[in-house]
This record gives sequence, C-alpha cells and structure tokens, in this order.
Amino acid sequence: MNNPEPTPPVILFDGICNLCSSMVQFVIRHDPRHHFRFASLQSNFGQGVLKKFDLPIDDLGSFILLEGDRVFTKSEAALRVVKKLNGAWSALYGLIIVPAFARDAVYNLVAKKRYRWFGKQENCWLPTPELKGLFIND
Repeated sequence: MNNPEPTPPVILFDGICNLCSSMVQFVIRHDPRHHFRFASLQSNFGQGVLKKFDLPIDDLGSFILLEGDRVFTKSEAALRVVKKLNGAWSALYGLIIVPAFARDAVYNLVAKKRYRWFGKQENCWLPTPELKGLFIND
C-alpha cells in the first residue's frame, strides 16, 4: 500500500512585517531540508486557514504553524518550528516547559510593538526565484 507523501508544515506570517519576513528568512537558512512551506496571513491560503480554524481573519499579529489538520499559534508555533531547525536552535524547544501564559505574554508584547520596533512594508516580501517553491501563493 502506498502512503501518500505527508503535507509539509506551513508557517503563516504577516507578510508586511519586517520582523516576520526576517524570521521566515531565518527559518529558510536553518532548514536546509526544506521541511517547512510558507504563506502570508494576507494570502487566500492564509485567510482560508484562519477561517477553517475559527481564528480572527483581521488579527495578523500571530505566527501560525499548520501541521496536517492541527494549528499552533504564538509561542507554541514558534517553538515547534525551532525544534526542527539545524544546529543548536532546536535546543530552544526546551522553553516549552515555561507555562504558555508566560511565553505568550512576551510573544504578545513583541507582536504588539513589531511595526514600531522593526517597521513594515507596503507590500508582502517576495522570495527569490530559487525559494519560490517553498511558498504557497494563491
């Protein structure tokens, strides 16, 4: 029996946020096996995921990880991503022992201030032609 290829996990991010785009580029650099795919929260795909999981479609302040039929948000999503990265970055997953309310309090502060601290673009960041295959564009 042939098992279908599992769907790669998808990272949903705010496409106009400089911090978020930098984080996507960071993940790409530390994910040489191309474990992850990416889509902006503003895309049709991103908006569809938000609707499917009853998440606010106008709240772009959350980092979201879609793994199969499960969705993870905020600090849990970020920690699940670093767990899969090359090198010592995966050790950061140990922060999962910190209670979610405390991790998410820090996450929410950064999310709230991200445009002020890191700026934003008028348009979503566009990947290079070599990286385009990692992005879901619809």
